[in-house]
Amino acid sequence: MSNAHPTRRQALARAGIAAAGLAAGTAQAIEPIVRKGPARLKLGVCAYSYRQLLTRKEEPMTLEGFLEKAAELDFDGVELTSYYFKDTSPAFLRRIRARAFALGLDVAGTAVGNNFCLPAGPARDKQVENVKKWVEHSEALGAPVIRIFAGSKQKDQSDEDAHKILVETIEECCAYAGEHGIFLALENHGGPTATAEGTLGILRDVKSSWFGANLDTGNFHSADPYAEIAAVAPFAITTHVKVEVSAAGQKAQPADFARIVKILREAGYRGYLSIEYEAKEDPLTALPRHVKALREAMREA
Repeated sequence: MSNAHPTRRQALARAGIAAAGLAAGTAQAIEPIVRKGPARLKLGVCAYSYRQLLTRKEEPMTLEGFLEKAAELDFDGVELTSYYFKDTSPAFLRRIRARAFALGLDVAGTAVGNNFCLPAGPARDKQVENVKKWVEHSEALGAPVIRIFAGSKQKDQSDEDAHKILVETIEECCAYAGEHGIFLALENHGGPTATAEGTLGILRDVKSSWFGANLDTGNFHSADPYAEIAAVAPFAITTHVKVEVSAAGQKAQPADFARIVKILREAGYRGYLSIEYEAKEDPLTALPRHVKALREAMREA
């Protein structure tokens, strides 16, 4: 495989735009991320994968315990989901950062839950305030990127109004994030980002060098989810890998890790593949198996 970054035309062709059903006008307006050198993939894990343990009432797993489990499974880095921080004091954030470093783990990113489709007012202000707060927390943790959502379109809100509000709000947060050296990564996560076309439309219109996609491989549900994964891959700055993929009208199927890795390599992706485990089996027994399979796919692709 050539080490040269694909041209814009090649990147869009590889993205499977036609198969994903994307409008040509939308695709032409978007430029892939310019990357140097060959694709480079690192393996991470999201704290969300252990949510049942982190939130159980009796003897819950601590964030330090999560870091130790990640080190035990030999991950390169961790995504620290904001939901599981009971303490965000500077002292605690320094402690988590130090523990990750001592265990040889990158803090690959953080993640927040948010709804940026809300109209102007106190409710949206609260959403923006939380993201900006996590920009500061991420800087303290040494995390370079925050996963964000678009949110859900509101009742009686047109698609055009929702899109306009989304773009304006993301740009406001990106401006603040950039001042702290933090990227914001929009996840394809239902609502306006349920499809590759919708996700790319937002990526096209947000004007910020501190913005990109958090590609989630399990959140597209068209007839061909892999074509949609390929469409967004050239614009990903971080990636969540699910262990299942669900096409329209079909039951969830085991994710084709080799195919996903091939798509990312062809897009010239350089960054984290962070496992976000959501299947039914206990993560303590399931994750080691999936980690082994993903590592094998990364070696062979």
